[in-house]
Amino acid sequence: MKTASIAPASVTARADEPPQHMQALARANRVRLARAELKRSIGRGDVGVAEVIEDSPWEAESMTLAELLTSQRRWGRTRARKLLQTLALSENKRIGTLTPRQRALLASSLGARPRDAVLV
Repeated sequence: MKTASIAPASVTARADEPPQHMQALARANRVRLARAELKRSIGRGDVGVAEVIEDSPWEAESMTLAELLTSQRRWGRTRARKLLQTLALSENKRIGTLTPRQRALLASSLGARPRDAVLV
């Protein structure tokens, strides 16, 4: 009977790369910082939530709908929950998992301009 052997770490990892767990921590930190900046810009009013939902930037992919909605000024858990209940969406749903139909529905309920609209 053959048994599987595990290759030593020195064989599988390159000398110039940090260990995998350190790479994961660094990536998690980049996502956290980018997400915090996105939430601050939403709070200031520089970026609209509907725009984030339509464009789905990389830092927002793993955010929940409740987390995104409550980053707006004057939006708490109750207001976010009421909106999402009318749209039959869970507040724990991740932005990256929204279907195109759900994105359009949520963006339109938040008062987004149509993408094809021409500003005069």
